[in-house]
Amino acid sequence: MIENQEEKVIHANGENVHATDNDTENLLESPSKGLNSSIPPEEFDWDNYSNKDDHYSSEDRSMYEGMYDQTLSTLGNAQVLDGTVISMNKREVVINIGSKSEGVVSINEFRYNPELKIGDKVEVYVENQEDKKGQLILSHKKARTLRAWERINGSYEKQEIVKGFVKCRTKGGMIVDVYGIETFLPGSQIDVKPIRDYDIFVGKVMDFKVVKINHEFKNVVVSHKILIEAELEQQKKDIIAKLEKGQVLEGMVKNITSYGVFIDLGGVDGLIHITDLSWGRINHPEEIVQLDQKINVVILDFDEGKTRIALGLKQLTPHPWDSLDADLKVGDVVSGRVVVIADYGAFIEIKPGVEGLIHVSEMSWSQHLRSASDFVKIGDTVEAKILTLDREERKMSLGIKQLKPDPWENIEEKYPVNSKQTAKVRNFTGFGIFVELEEGVDGLIHISDLSWTKKINHPAEFTSVGASIEVVVLEVNKENRRLSLGHKQLEENPWDVFETIFTENSVHEGTIIEFLDKGAKVALPYGVEGFAATKHLVKENGTTAKQDEKLDFKVMEFSKDSKRIILSHTRVHTAEKKEKTDEKQSEELSVRKATRRLKDSMEKTTLGDISELAAMKEEMTAKAKKQAKAKENGVPEEEDEPTSTKSKTKKSK
Repeated sequence: MIENQEEKVIHANGENVHATDNDTENLLESPSKGLNSSIPPEEFDWDNYSNKDDHYSSEDRSMYEGMYDQTLSTLGNAQVLDGTVISMNKREVVINIGSKSEGVVSINEFRYNPELKIGDKVEVYVENQEDKKGQLILSHKKARTLRAWERINGSYEKQEIVKGFVKCRTKGGMIVDVYGIETFLPGSQIDVKPIRDYDIFVGKVMDFKVVKINHEFKNVVVSHKILIEAELEQQKKDIIAKLEKGQVLEGMVKNITSYGVFIDLGGVDGLIHITDLSWGRINHPEEIVQLDQKINVVILDFDEGKTRIALGLKQLTPHPWDSLDADLKVGDVVSGRVVVIADYGAFIEIKPGVEGLIHVSEMSWSQHLRSASDFVKIGDTVEAKILTLDREERKMSLGIKQLKPDPWENIEEKYPVNSKQTAKVRNFTGFGIFVELEEGVDGLIHISDLSWTKKINHPAEFTSVGASIEVVVLEVNKENRRLSLGHKQLEENPWDVFETIFTENSVHEGTIIEFLDKGAKVALPYGVEGFAATKHLVKENGTTAKQDEKLDFKVMEFSKDSKRIILSHTRVHTAEKKEKTDEKQSEELSVRKATRRLKDSMEKTTLGDISELAAMKEEMTAKAKKQAKAKENGVPEEEDEPTSTKSKTKKSK
């Protein structure tokens, strides 16, 4: 500002006029201008002169002088003063602090306050009263810094709202300029909802509250979230007070999870479960909504404290069952997409929101219940027949197997009794084998119908699951859907032949194949098996027979009906001993009888007769020895009449 060099000059006639210093000097020197030129200027009484023409009283003059002094400020370097914005442009702000010249401050120092305008009071720091160019140098930033801690402490104590400029992002949050001091804004304190992009806040001026001050380390933590929460809390109270079931509200998608969507109703959060997003089935809520999307929702339910609010989206549209074709009825064939598979069946979507269940038992005529995944896959398009339809309960049951002929309709013609068939082994039980002749037609082979000759403890000993087996149809029960099958019936019953071979007391060679609790199994010729008790396994030397040992066995019992052969090895060698003993006793008896007859006839006998009797005795002894030897060799010996007897007979004739 240019200094005003004009001064008031008072004329002799009492009029006040403005004149320059030169005019005043000319006026003093010229007597023609009414001044006494004979009085030197240094002797002129200015006080008397001014008092002579003074229009103010002494009190008024003192008052005006005081007011004038207040318009002048005493400046000093490093001093903080308040100034007034008198002009501003894109680069700088001109501030009047009451000095003879104005100061200029860079507009960058006011970034935190974009609402700055002419006439606003600001604080400045006097850096230099006059630089080389005569300019007053001020700094708003330094002034704010000097007073910053005082203001921050005051704002923290009074819980006042402060403005801050978001300078940049840092690890875990943002750096905010508050009163010229860099403060920390944690990421969790920016907003009530999760922030995905911090950069959108950089360069913005926002309101904050000081929540923490560490005087030791000069750290300050601020929060913007706390201001939003305070506002939302009031909104929340207003919303909760008006909540009613069935009420439709507008909300924003706040968060999306796999089980549902959280909606911000303006300070109050509600949950839309995934099943309440659409009448049709969806895999994830993102198929229906996106983050920050505004949608209308209906209130389904809430707890007593109204802290948990259940919302619905699909309820705003009519239920698809209400628009289902009225002509659709049981027996109709429909087409749909497989949307869900469970162990017990599959759900088919006829149209969005209208589904039917195909139970696993309705997928195949087979009696072997399997998993639904063996028949269909997610996304498959299938045709099915409507089995039941309940429009009130909105339920529908479907069937796939009904689209194919029932294999049991003509079962008696297809599989007549005594016909030979090929089946596939499905599974075992303790009493037999379940086989499948074709899909939907199963039969049972009882364990007793597997083999004529072998005793089978478990079907797994005979065949394996998945193997093919030849069978004969024994019985057909169409009403109960049962087939009785046999495998051994493919051959003639060998026990009819065995009955003629394994007669009682006959001896046969056998091999001990397995020891049991009370005896052992013995493999006999022709593939048949017998049983020998432990006491009948004792050999001639007193030891017990061992496994895989071949021995002679005598048949003690044969039962065709129960297919049982009871054997004994002990009876074989004990019978031989008994036979030998009997033969010896018989021989001794014969000798005694002959001797007795000889004694009886001694008196009548001649010398020739005595010689003949001695020869007969020798012949009988030799014959007995010969028979014993022949029996040991297994050769039967014919019984001849003694020669002596023959000759005696001839002689008697």
